[in-house]
Amino acid sequence: MNLQAMDEAPNSTIHPACLQEPPLAIDVIKQLDVFDFCLYSVLTLMSCISLLLYLEQCIYIYKKLPYPKKTTIIWINGAAPVIATMSCFGMWIPRAVMFTDMTSNCYFAVVVYKVLVLMIEELGGSNAFLQRFSGKTFRINTGPCCCCCLCLPRVPMSRRLLFWLKLGALQYAILKTVLSVLAIVLWTNGNFDLSDLEITGTAIWINPFIGVLTIISLWPVAIIFMNTNSFLRSLKIVPKYAMYQLVLVLSQLQTSIINILALDGTIACAPPFSSQARGSMLSQQMMIMEMFIITLVNRFLFRRTYEALPSETVDNDHNAKAELQPAVMEHDV
Repeated sequence: MNLQAMDEAPNSTIHPACLQEPPLAIDVIKQLDVFDFCLYSVLTLMSCISLLLYLEQCIYIYKKLPYPKKTTIIWINGAAPVIATMSCFGMWIPRAVMFTDMTSNCYFAVVVYKVLVLMIEELGGSNAFLQRFSGKTFRINTGPCCCCCLCLPRVPMSRRLLFWLKLGALQYAILKTVLSVLAIVLWTNGNFDLSDLEITGTAIWINPFIGVLTIISLWPVAIIFMNTNSFLRSLKIVPKYAMYQLVLVLSQLQTSIINILALDGTIACAPPFSSQARGSMLSQQMMIMEMFIITLVNRFLFRRTYEALPSETVDNDHNAKAELQPAVMEHDV
């Protein structure tokens, strides 16, 4: 009898809201106290400032930089503000998190491809890139796929290899969007649930497949970066690439860890939020602060104008001189 009472005691203390779907926006507003209201207001202000800074940056880049470099940089600069804005919507409207996360992830999937394109464009475009590196061997034992495979041979750069590297990054932008739309359609029909880890559930099949696509797309970008960053250091490509990696870790890995902690009950239920809804809310709030800081850093890194990089012929003819003088002249604005 005592054992039965002990078994029933924990179940009797579970608040009904902990077993329900995320609350409506009006329910979130009603339960805000003074501290929560100030927190939500500050985070909303941060996301608005991020978006305004990005729009101002777009105007500057559009006027100062040539095509197609300006469209590429606009895409990359938009990663943090878009994620911050979508996180703000998800914070105020918990039931829209599925849509806001899909929008952020699909946008960043395009950014992964654009980062690869940016490095090629900074070297003069595909033709100039091939003219500079054709026949030269590239390291392919880079992360996230083959960083430990030191035995992998170096591969000579060619037009075909460049095509496959671009395709490897582009496939994620296309397939991620398609699978995200499919997940939304299945979710509206009740067939897609992140908490359903059964073999018959759709989430257990779609999410790991998206993870594989992510790793495949990051590999070509890492290959290009590891083999060309020495030519682009004067363009501050290393901190730019670091910011892109930081957005990747925060928007993908951090969110996944918080969702896992919410699913196993580590993040406690706090009515009207269930464990999963509260974990999602905490993730959105952290993302707004982090993306706000990254937006400020990106504004400093990308708000510059550049002269063209010297060609390989000039490098060879003036090798000694090039070692003493910077390859690219930067002008702060």
